[in-house]
Amino acid sequence: MAHVERLTVYPVKALDGQDREAVRITEAGGLAGDREYALFGPDGDPVNGKRTDRVHDLSTAFDPDARELTVDPDDGRRRRFHLDEDREAAETWFGEFFDLPVSTERDATTGFPDRPDAGPSVISTATLETVVDWFDEVTVDGLRRRLRANVEVEGVPAFWEDRFANEDAPAFEVGGVRFEGVERCGRCVVPQRDPDTGERTPAFRERFVRRRRETYPEWVDPDAVGNDYTLMLIAAAPREDRGGTIGVGDEVRVLESDRD
Repeated sequence: MAHVERLTVYPVKALDGQDREAVRITEAGGLAGDREYALFGPDGDPVNGKRTDRVHDLSTAFDPDARELTVDPDDGRRRRFHLDEDREAAETWFGEFFDLPVSTERDATTGFPDRPDAGPSVISTATLETVVDWFDEVTVDGLRRRLRANVEVEGVPAFWEDRFANEDAPAFEVGGVRFEGVERCGRCVVPQRDPDTGERTPAFRERFVRRRRETYPEWVDPDAVGNDYTLMLIAAAPREDRGGTIGVGDEVRVLESDRD
């Protein structure tokens, strides 16, 4: 049976993820607690892996009840910040760490995803296992951390999620919540780096693009994709399904009827 294998939210954009057993779909369409906080530089752009590989020198954990972020940097000195009450202290510390003025912001409604008008990102376990075989030095867990998907689906073939980005694609249902595909997720420099060291995997993008082109499933028209450096599906729940909850173990069911 196709089912949800893993649910992951990223409480602070660009920092470590946190696995959850169940997550509510917010009224904005995202997962509750996902990218709820973000760090911004003086130019107003987020401080993330696209901007600096220094994010790989941080190991973080977040307590959603205490609103407390634990940071383990590469100097071995653990810090804790209440992201609402200790905002100035957090900004000072992160500013020194990244060597630029940093502000912290919170948006409990929409969060700070790259696509605020869409919803969670979705990938299959089989896709992860297939892509790992393209690289000698990449593990499944490491690839999870490179790609940073929200929803992982087990019991379906590799690149199952690609079918929902096609024109006239079906929808799918998770625990009674309907999702429709928005687009395949275009990748940036972050998946090319080891999530622990920040070092680039040699020729990652070139090999990825070549193998991606060679392994499109039958439900994908390669000429219609446009960008072969994509992986994962950006999905969206219709407004009437928002407020529902999805959980690990929930059945994932394809809705073969045309979209409304």
